[in-house]
Amino acid sequence: MRVLVAAMALTAAAALTASSPAAPLPFGGPATTSSYPPARTASAASAGLADAADCDPLRSLKPPARMPEPGGPMPGGSAMERILARGRLVVGVDQNTYLFGYRDPTTGRLDGLDIALVREISTALFGRPDRVQFKTVPSRRRIEVLEQREVDLVAHSMTITCERMERVLFSSDYLDSGQRVLVPEASPAKTLADLAGRRVCTADGTTSLAELRRARPKVEPVTVADWTDCLVLLQLGDVAAVSTTDNVLAGLCAQDPTTRITGPRFTYEPHGIAVAEDAPELIRFVNGVLADLRASGTLRALHEKWLGGYGDFYPPAPRYRE
Repeated sequence: MRVLVAAMALTAAAALTASSPAAPLPFGGPATTSSYPPARTASAASAGLADAADCDPLRSLKPPARMPEPGGPMPGGSAMERILARGRLVVGVDQNTYLFGYRDPTTGRLDGLDIALVREISTALFGRPDRVQFKTVPSRRRIEVLEQREVDLVAHSMTITCERMERVLFSSDYLDSGQRVLVPEASPAKTLADLAGRRVCTADGTTSLAELRRARPKVEPVTVADWTDCLVLLQLGDVAAVSTTDNVLAGLCAQDPTTRITGPRFTYEPHGIAVAEDAPELIRFVNGVLADLRASGTLRALHEKWLGGYGDFYPPAPRYRE
């Protein structure tokens, strides 16, 4: 039964594709970046704030001129020094988003693009990738866990917006995507407008929910904690579609090939790793790690491993401020 596929979605998908997650998907059209808005507009959800003179969501703090050696002395009083003394990096992640943060049933380990980036940060801190304590958090708590000092950073397929930048610091953009729609293969819908008056599922605490509430013609948003819950509702026929960024939809479509991703991107969603607003030295360090991964070709290789064949998700060039 299709509902059984959804109930065991992450397990089945990981077991079938963990070693080769980059099989092409029936997207219903290319996800190009040619129609993206200007760089200063991170998403419609933050459009008002993005016009402020002091907000550019694509500019992050510049990396240090020289990165400290892994396991070596870190700048005195810095978050990195405290993390090194603790002996582990504490990170808020997802375990329900295939390709980005999910638990591989064959190994019991968390895996995906975001998880791989966290392990690279661990390597830069400790000289080894496994000095990480992963804490799974729902989308709605991603900022809260940073403000309450429950984690050092969050790597959770998180869109950079000016509104969020008022509460946390973001790394440079490591992934560009945009919001689209996932529907059953037999659905006649081709765009969000075709779903006027219908129930459309998304996760609570996301920019996707704000976009659905703003949509014209109106749809009826249905919120859940995790994206796999949306897939279950779609398979049960309780919703007509799922709508979020197409990188997340790619994982859902991989778990149920009787669905398809359709329509053009109607938002621009740059993604970043987030840290508490009082730890600028940590976001500079993370940006240094990302800069090294870009220069070595590792970041592109990670995109190819997890997202090759799913759309235009190649890592963008970084933009910095002092």
